[in-house]
Amino acid sequence: MKKKLYDLQLFAAETGASLSTDLEPAISIDFTSRISQNIRELRDLLGVTNLIPMSAGTDIKFYKWTVENLAEQVEEGDEIKPTKVKRALNQTITLDLDKYRRVTTAEAIQKVGRTIAVNESDDQLIKKVQKAVKTSLYTMLKAGTGSASGASLQIVLANLWAKLQEYYEDEDVTPIFFINQQDVADYLGTAQITMQTAFGFTYIENFLGLGTAIVSPQVTAKQPIATAKENIRGAYVPMSGDVARTFNLTADETGLIGMTHSTATSTATVDTLIMSCVKFFPEFADGVFKGTIAGE
Repeated sequence: MKKKLYDLQLFAAETGASLSTDLEPAISIDFTSRISQNIRELRDLLGVTNLIPMSAGTDIKFYKWTVENLAEQVEEGDEIKPTKVKRALNQTITLDLDKYRRVTTAEAIQKVGRTIAVNESDDQLIKKVQKAVKTSLYTMLKAGTGSASGASLQIVLANLWAKLQEYYEDEDVTPIFFINQQDVADYLGTAQITMQTAFGFTYIENFLGLGTAIVSPQVTAKQPIATAKENIRGAYVPMSGDVARTFNLTADETGLIGMTHSTATSTATVDTLIMSCVKFFPEFADGVFKGTIAGE
């Protein structure tokens, strides 16, 4: 018995040793809180009141409404011809886990310090994660089926606004526009305008008196996009349960992002692991209108 106790002491941690548990929580909690706050700002900007929690692997289906022209009125007693209304599947996306990982070596930490090697480098990774969320939104917006055109940005946005008013005739909605930065620059010239940022988005409130305009290079030049904020939905896979417990993920109270830092003594490195699945999408593709600036 004494021998066994003696052997166990060979594997005990040295007093004052830095353990992986000393490194992981503080850094991960700080980062997840900041990312979640950014997502909340994006949600507010897009007008998404609630993010819907869903299981990983869930399919989100997008639909398009088709309504035939109303039939002509008939005389008393004559047969009334039907008007066909069809709701057809337009697109399907699957809520797959997004996984990101980077490795920091002991040499990198020794050379520039842990703050730059781990924390500031993680900041750069997070920017890429945020960009992936935005890219998925733009991909689905570009799948919109409505259209409008005009000779200039101002005319196209006005026509897009008119299309929204027609489509959402019986609803009280808030227009939102997505515009390439060059189109905005061409229109504004030297005009002074106040721009703000959220989640890496640059946006202009009440642009031309029409609604919020989000400015991004991910929108094709001369092809602005418009929809109603009420048409944009959000869903996420909570970073909890078996996956979080298995990989020791840290998340804030929202559960939007899971993150962990761990040391690998066999390679003298620090691993950064991020898992998430946050998607913003238009509920109806035909409620998204793509503009074309035809020029002179």
